[in-house]
Amino acid sequence: MHTEHTEHTEHTEHTEHVESVVIGAGQAGLSTAFHLTRRGRDCVVLEAGDRVGDVWRQRFDSLRLFTPARYDGLPGRRFPLPGWEFPSGHQMADFLETYAADNRLPVRTGASVDSLDPAADGDGFVVTSGHRVLTADNVVVASGTWKSPLVPEFADELDPSIRQMHSAEYRNPSQLRPGPVLVVGASHSGADIALELSGAHETRLAGRIQGQIPLDIESRRAHAVLPLLWFAWNHVLTERTPMGRKVQAHVRGGGGPLIRVKRAHLAAAGVRHTEQRVVGTRDGRPVLADGEVLAVANVVWCTGFGPDTDWIHLPLGDGRWPTQHRGVVPGVDGLYFVGLPFLYSFSSMLVGGAGRDADHVAQRIQARQRGRGVAPVEAGTAAR
Repeated sequence: MHTEHTEHTEHTEHTEHVESVVIGAGQAGLSTAFHLTRRGRDCVVLEAGDRVGDVWRQRFDSLRLFTPARYDGLPGRRFPLPGWEFPSGHQMADFLETYAADNRLPVRTGASVDSLDPAADGDGFVVTSGHRVLTADNVVVASGTWKSPLVPEFADELDPSIRQMHSAEYRNPSQLRPGPVLVVGASHSGADIALELSGAHETRLAGRIQGQIPLDIESRRAHAVLPLLWFAWNHVLTERTPMGRKVQAHVRGGGGPLIRVKRAHLAAAGVRHTEQRVVGTRDGRPVLADGEVLAVANVVWCTGFGPDTDWIHLPLGDGRWPTQHRGVVPGVDGLYFVGLPFLYSFSSMLVGGAGRDADHVAQRIQARQRGRGVAPVEAGTAAR
């Protein structure tokens, strides 16, 4: 997919109207565009990356999904691997790019969104992307909105000789300096990265482990268990059930249990794990809560991400996460979210769960536009 190109001078803004603007061309945004175009609704997808799938290409090289290919398809398309193989991040990126092209989804790459504002007359929205301004009846935010890397303030106090990076920057062990490494944060990324680094570095992992799934997800036993888990993730662990609401709060509050890499794997690889928090520095070295000073040459911060919603100039509620129900924002007609962790169910944060949330949002947009007296476009013209 290539960025749409419009000739313009440096200070000229180009304005156009689109019925629905989808922000972000990951699995959630593309699924939404698929369902909208299949309903004949006019839409455009704005993607900041140069290529569809770049969000996956920018993850660490050894990344593999936690769900096998049979659960990684998108609406109308299975993932092109044997069902029990686990795709890599780069394979997922290529799948998304092919999916967008084959379905002729209206994606514009290299289109970073600078701001989302209410229309001056209060009816609809204004999306600003560089020198291009789009007005829209509906906006679907599918960019994650929770992707600003978090590192503690005292990180700046570490000795300059210590190479430090956030997990968002980490690609492979070649980026690190010779010598010991401290991985801070013991959730999925922290455990995966610590295990990988242990092959070439003395590795210390700091942070509380939030339990672990008692199943080897790549074992034969998983072939029998995963279908049951998939049903539970879609129909039991939802915001409609007490158990689902409890899990939702846990997931959004700070990481989930270890899935592929377990405590035993870390121990067998020689990774030293401590649940002590890293609380500061002493003489330029990281310090644990019990006072231990760590002599390390590298620090990888697997400490999560903060909100990235400053560009949205609309009321999103007072909580840590945007207030929404199944992607619909109450009180802001025409504003929707997809792709948030546990948006409606546990499966909402998995590739294979994106389609159901997207379909619900597309249904709501369809109903809203019909209520406004706006007919669908002619067949074949939506995917332009």
